[in-house]
Amino acid sequence: MDETRLERLCIDKGMKMTEQRRIIARVLSASEDHPDVEEVYRRASMQDSKISIATVYRTMRLFEDAGIVERHDFGDGRARYEEATDEHHDHIIDVKSGRVIEFQNEEIERLQERVAREHGLILVGHRLELFGVPLKEDEK
Repeated sequence: MDETRLERLCIDKGMKMTEQRRIIARVLSASEDHPDVEEVYRRASMQDSKISIATVYRTMRLFEDAGIVERHDFGDGRARYEEATDEHHDHIIDVKSGRVIEFQNEEIERLQERVAREHGLILVGHRLELFGVPLKEDEK
């Protein structure tokens, strides 16, 4: 199997890559959603039944501390994870279904820069999470 971007980042940071860490890294790289630790464990244990939930928790903490994954709190009481990238994006969360939508919006980015300048600051980073419910048919 080809090495994933996440595995390469781990190796580049000097992390020892056990087979279980590799599986967890591959699960995260293949994720198109923002899984919590329990979901990462479920997916990883399908590939290796010997992986424990404790191993997944430790590995996720290790990946987070190394800046390889980002942890999010989308208001459902569970820490959710995604692979850290250089490409900025924000999130909107459907609070009814839990679906997380990644988006980019230049107008929002410009507004944030302007607000920071108005307060005498240069924006060096931010995290935007919007929460919503589906529109009713007559509101569309």
